[in-house]
Amino acid sequence: MTPKFKSIRQVLPLLLAIIVLLGLFRIWVPQFLGLENLLDLAQQISVNAILAFGMTLVILIGGIDLSVGAVVALIGTVTVAVLAQHGLALGLLTGFCMAAMFGAINGVCAARTRMPPFIITLATMLVARGVALRFNEGRPLAVPDKERLFLALGNARLFGFLPVPVLLMIAAFVVTAVLLHRTRFGQHLYAIGGNREAARFTGIPLALNEVVVYVICSLLAGMAGIIHASQLYSAEPASGQGFELNAIAAVVVGGTSFTGGIGTMRGTLIGAIIIGILDKGLNQAGVHFSLQYIVKGVVVLAAVYLDVRRRKWKG
Repeated sequence: MTPKFKSIRQVLPLLLAIIVLLGLFRIWVPQFLGLENLLDLAQQISVNAILAFGMTLVILIGGIDLSVGAVVALIGTVTVAVLAQHGLALGLLTGFCMAAMFGAINGVCAARTRMPPFIITLATMLVARGVALRFNEGRPLAVPDKERLFLALGNARLFGFLPVPVLLMIAAFVVTAVLLHRTRFGQHLYAIGGNREAARFTGIPLALNEVVVYVICSLLAGMAGIIHASQLYSAEPASGQGFELNAIAAVVVGGTSFTGGIGTMRGTLIGAIIIGILDKGLNQAGVHFSLQYIVKGVVVLAAVYLDVRRRKWKG
């Protein structure tokens, strides 16, 4: 079996799932496949997909990052607060620097202390959320009307058609896919996730790679936070709650193994699309939000079960 055919076979069930979901929601919601509704769906998917790309890298090495949702809120808030006083350039620079700082803290703690990433990122999630809520006493910060370029990041459409957030999502996908699948750095991540000790003996710098992965994940969370704040026309310090769970769901549904060493960016993108279709379709169909959680939970559980069965069969 050629690698190309094997790759197609791996994503085919996910593509079929998308077709089935679109067909079902077309029956329940007649306007679901309308052009404007699909463009709105793509715009909603963009934030979660960008978060999921970073999460994929972390999970590939056997880690987890629970702080991304809080980082979305914090970076959106910090960026808007700074740009309102000092302009867009300094606002973006401050936001991304703070995102990188949180990623570096996660990475250094995971690499040097060997504390469980779950605990480390749970702690930084609480810190990031607390810092965000300190701004303006937890009240929303409106984006100044004069900051049209910032507002365009989340709301404008290129040529009046293609949403800018979708373009930013595509850019993030291309960069992370090339990084993972076309560079030695990506090969190192697969090796670390596949067998950490074997990777150490082959001379792969584990600590450096781990720090870089968490920094990239946080930078992408910062990017998602900026887009999200732009979409809301304000920074919401309490926003981003549950975003980390949606990102993890997209990664797992896309075929990335929680044990590390297995996964693709293409699969994550498709997983984010599936989660986005479920969210928007169930919401438009009038399904109660409690049932929406149940459906997504079942989908994630099924994806993890299939991953376990696949690894058992390969073993």
